[in-house]
Amino acid sequence: MTDTGKNDSNFDWIKLLNAIALILSAFCLIFIALSLQPLAKWANNQNICVEQEITKSQAPISWGVRKCNGRSKVYQVK
Repeated sequence: MTDTGKNDSNFDWIKLLNAIALILSAFCLIFIALSLQPLAKWANNQNICVEQEITKSQAPISWGVRKCNGRSKVYQVK
């Protein structure tokens, strides 16, 4: 006969390590997503600024980007 009591006492370390690795990975991804929120907000504001500058001055996109970055005095539209 087989000893079924022996199988119950074995602990599956691979499953435990996989679960810990998955939980750690999930927390790392959450941290990265939260730390990138200010960058996403800035990029959205840049898009809005460029769109407004393009419609206001009828200039190309590159001019709107320069204007929103504060470099409009260096590059003059002629």
